[in-house]
Amino acid sequence: MVLQGCEKIRRKREIDYNAPLMSVPNATESSKRAALVIAAASSFITPFMGSAINIGLPAVGAEFQIDAVLLSWVETVYLLVVGVFLLPMGKLADIHGRKKFFTIGISIYIVGTILSGIAFSEYQLIAFRVIQGIGSAMIFSTSIAILTSIFPPSERGKVLGISVAAVYTGLSIGPFLGGILTEHWGWRSIFLTTVPLGLLALVLVLVYLKGEWAEAKGEKFDIAGSIILGLALIALILGLSVIPSLLGAWLIPSGIVLLAIFIMWETRVKNPVLSLSLLAGNRTFAFSNLAALINYSATFAVTFILSLYLQYIKEMTPQQAGTVLVVQPILMAITSPFAGRLSDKIEPRIVSSVGMTLSVIGLIPLIFLSDTTSFPVLTISLILLGLGFGIFSSPNTNAIMGSVEKKYYGVASAMVGTMRVIGQMLSMGTVMMLFSMIIGRVQIVEENYPQFLVSIRTAFVIFTVLCTFGIFASLARGRLR
Repeated sequence: MVLQGCEKIRRKREIDYNAPLMSVPNATESSKRAALVIAAASSFITPFMGSAINIGLPAVGAEFQIDAVLLSWVETVYLLVVGVFLLPMGKLADIHGRKKFFTIGISIYIVGTILSGIAFSEYQLIAFRVIQGIGSAMIFSTSIAILTSIFPPSERGKVLGISVAAVYTGLSIGPFLGGILTEHWGWRSIFLTTVPLGLLALVLVLVYLKGEWAEAKGEKFDIAGSIILGLALIALILGLSVIPSLLGAWLIPSGIVLLAIFIMWETRVKNPVLSLSLLAGNRTFAFSNLAALINYSATFAVTFILSLYLQYIKEMTPQQAGTVLVVQPILMAITSPFAGRLSDKIEPRIVSSVGMTLSVIGLIPLIFLSDTTSFPVLTISLILLGLGFGIFSSPNTNAIMGSVEKKYYGVASAMVGTMRVIGQMLSMGTVMMLFSMIIGRVQIVEENYPQFLVSIRTAFVIFTVLCTFGIFASLARGRLR
């Protein structure tokens, strides 16, 4: 049975790789500039929101009087929705047009952001974050694909580095500005402040981005596969959030079974939402995505945890906590463009592996976090994590996008986003699981600070081990050129 599945993947790869490509518009210099500005603007918005709202979460918890696990869902539900919709949206964009889906996505994101800013209960806020997630999935699955469609291979590392730098600029400004906004105007101002940026991106794409890209036009969409994948991700993340209850013990195995069913289904359907031939027959693509998954799983929740730690244990204001946390994303923003250019000349696996190693070194001191940990220790860890992730990310993305044909750019772009979001979900899911098991479904107050510290130290042990495995995954991808 396994051999038959492999044979199907092999035959599908031969058919897909030899399929004729749809002609794409010639990219003028003005189109290139417009695409780069649009991608950078959209790349800035969502990470800014994510890092800023992390600072505002204690204020959200205080206003709505919610426990630690439900508070985590304000961030996690957004990631879950993005993870569910990313691959389907990437495939639909390949079929119907990436510019079209990007435009619709940024519009949905703006609506979800406005509604989140006026939510009057924790459940309304979580529901409106779902709308934000759908819009973000459409943005994430198309922006990198559009850049890769327009720019030639010799320039991709540079422009992907600029796009990643925009991500980290958003992350850099987010904690500091989010702290100021929360302290002076409340957490709702974080959402409402980003609406003009979304409108700017929408205007730019409507006015300046010419042409359309739909190299998979005419293919059928795999609805069944998309549903199975979505249900698998929902079961896994819900299961992690309710461990150690009996429901969690059922949901997590159910999610694993659904993932296995998804893989079997994708080997049989003619036009899969995820072409497994890319993973089965493309070592660079497979291991680069695995490295991205591990890296995000090991590093994403760091800001969330340290935001709570600084405000609860160290009794800092949101603005003060944001000022401390800004160190990491600033270094990401500075480092990623240089790392992207470097990966145009040196094998991406070498550059990315160096970045992953620095991340491991940065995580180790956080294993020993306590109420007496000094700020220099925290700062050194954040510096190492910032350098590590900045050096890892853009070369890794360059390796993924450079390892596939044009007709798979949308799927490959969606895979980049999917690995990022699934990694982020697993990172937050790990924290929620530890909160649920060690602290319980209660608010974080002074009486349970010892349990809170145990849970975050345990999280950093898990993240350090994960990131160490990531070094080997990064090295195992082989040569791109």
